[in-house]
Amino acid sequence: MKHLRPVPLVSRKEEEMKVGFVHLGCSKNLIDTEVAIGLFKENRFDIVNDETKADIIVINTCGFIDSAKEEAIHTILEMAEYKKQQCKYLIVMGCLVQRYYEELIKALPEVDLFIKIEEYDKLWEKIEDLVKRDIVIKHKKKTSKKILDIPQMPMLTQEEFLNRTITTGKNYAYLKIGEGCSNKCTYCAIPYIRGPFVSRKKEEILEEAKQLAKQGIKELILIAQDTTKYGIDLYGESKLAELLEEISQIEEFKWIRFLYSYPEGITDELLEVVGRNPKIANYFDIPIQHISDTILKKMNRKTSKNQIRNLISKIRKAIPDVTLRTSLIVGFPGETKEEFEELQEFVKEAKFDKLGAFMYSKEEGTPAARLPNQIHGNTKKARYNQIMKVQQEVARKNLEKKLKREYEVLIEDMSFDGKYYIGRTMQDVPEIDGLVYIKKQDDTKRFNQFVKCEVTEVSKYDLIGKIK
Repeated sequence: MKHLRPVPLVSRKEEEMKVGFVHLGCSKNLIDTEVAIGLFKENRFDIVNDETKADIIVINTCGFIDSAKEEAIHTILEMAEYKKQQCKYLIVMGCLVQRYYEELIKALPEVDLFIKIEEYDKLWEKIEDLVKRDIVIKHKKKTSKKILDIPQMPMLTQEEFLNRTITTGKNYAYLKIGEGCSNKCTYCAIPYIRGPFVSRKKEEILEEAKQLAKQGIKELILIAQDTTKYGIDLYGESKLAELLEEISQIEEFKWIRFLYSYPEGITDELLEVVGRNPKIANYFDIPIQHISDTILKKMNRKTSKNQIRNLISKIRKAIPDVTLRTSLIVGFPGETKEEFEELQEFVKEAKFDKLGAFMYSKEEGTPAARLPNQIHGNTKKARYNQIMKVQQEVARKNLEKKLKREYEVLIEDMSFDGKYYIGRTMQDVPEIDGLVYIKKQDDTKRFNQFVKCEVTEVSKYDLIGKIK
């Protein structure tokens, strides 16, 4: 559960209502939270970072997998307790609401307003009806709509994107270039929650990027459910490489990166742009999910084992110092011992710099939920632990290659004991990848600064170094 940092606002005098936000879920969901904060800010409400002082609590939920759903329900119940004190209104929005709207209305009468993603084009109208006019919204009557029938979701307006309140600090910000997903992997509920992939217009993205640059953001992170699909629906072909090229011309940005690039969408043009442009991180986040051709087919993935192998080789040949990250799913229905061992061997062979693994989560409404031979939970857990054990050794060896090398590090924090600065290299995504701990040598203030650092030690997934 992430409580967002306070934003200094002017209170709405006639009501003097304070608003607290709890954000759950991914960076794409975070942008929706930032838009909602911006709407309250625009209407002159006061944002607080303490739920005990909030008259209104807004929770943006994740509903992707079981653990996320459980966290969301627990958080809603926890926040509902504050209605016995100061809190007057509890508002819940996001993916969980989109998936389980009718069930939540029945199960959680403590919530005053549920807002589905498909209602985001009327986001402030919903809030305004409840809060400004003090009228509780009457929930819609139950419909027969099933999860697989959910239509295309509305895109937030350009004005809402431009007015969002950045909650990630001064150094970096996310920029959403598309909404939804059209890949329809059999295990994933995202297309049914967020609808098919819809690109934002390039000129709107560039306008927002320039505004973020003027606010002092040093690192821009482009996100979508699949960034390589950007532009196909609007322009007939992927425009990610072209978009990166144009954003890199914005002088104020020092680092630019993009995340969630599916393997089949990584083109020669994209490799060329990343390889020659010093502002764009030599970093590819490629969710392959598995390596067994049988499992990949069951997942409705668009690439084979040989295609994945060839792509990795191609990327490393084109960009020798590239950092590769991937995500895997273990325990997919029908995954045999041999197929899991094939995945283990591939992890050893591919030597990914960063790797995240997930135990398969049976999501209702998805094709994979109906597959036979569902894997037992204990087996999934054992396979997850084994994959991460293998990757830990791979990561350690990769990190050891960085000993005595110099890197540019952005310092963003300090250790609790005050002995080390904490930062990231260009090859580390904030809040996901490893950190760099730099021994504090003097009293010079270095926060939010770039420094040259020599790596002197490695520690699990992190680096330890000294300023050069």
